[in-house]
Amino acid sequence: MESLQCLWRRLQKNSDIKEIAYHCAMKRRLLQGVVLFLSGITVIALGAEFSSSVSPTEGWKLTSGSKDVAIYSRPHAGSRLKEFRAVGLIDAPTWAVHAVIDDLENYPHFMPYTLECQLLKRESDSIITYQRLSPKICGDRDYTLRVWKKSWPGPEGFTYLDQWKPANDLGPAEKKGVVRVKICDGGWLLEPDGAIKTRATYSVYTDSGGLIPAFIANSASRVGISKLFEAVRKQVRNPKYAAGQL
Repeated sequence: MESLQCLWRRLQKNSDIKEIAYHCAMKRRLLQGVVLFLSGITVIALGAEFSSSVSPTEGWKLTSGSKDVAIYSRPHAGSRLKEFRAVGLIDAPTWAVHAVIDDLENYPHFMPYTLECQLLKRESDSIITYQRLSPKICGDRDYTLRVWKKSWPGPEGFTYLDQWKPANDLGPAEKKGVVRVKICDGGWLLEPDGAIKTRATYSVYTDSGGLIPAFIANSASRVGISKLFEAVRKQVRNPKYAAGQL
């Protein structure tokens, strides 16, 4: 018959095992919680890099609006040229809209004023692209951009963020008769609005150069942004962008 002392030791050992198991389980839960918390911070940080806000408290003023797109503007410090931000719904999921925006080589076929578009280099988190435009109000313009590309999942689907800044030193040299654009900062933020719609936010501040008066340049930006949304809406109907998700 097992002595009371041996029985006590065995029970104590079992208790120690249970306690160890308990603490291991608690550590796993804590680790999972930390991972989820950090993931949440990452998503918040990514979204915070490119605001979709058009709040009047931040200086934004509605300059033109329709059922398709609302265009806002605000002054830019030290310049008569304005910053623009446009928000509109597109009847397609975010991944399809992003596929259109990512289809650089075909920009001359559907993007307004685009004569040429080349993908020069693809890096881990960005691409280098050269574009030449032919606006109706002035001579040809060109620039090279670095576009940073990010995406993250959400309850309704993926959000996509493309942001760009000039990188003319990484592209072709200036060409005779073509004005080199030195300032062009902007981005696209594509957020799910349900499973099959996208809330698209387009932001841009640019100086097209030359001797174009600011009021004409600002007006041309508004027109160009409207045409941009029209082009994306039309192009996303092409079945090839839906096929890319299959």
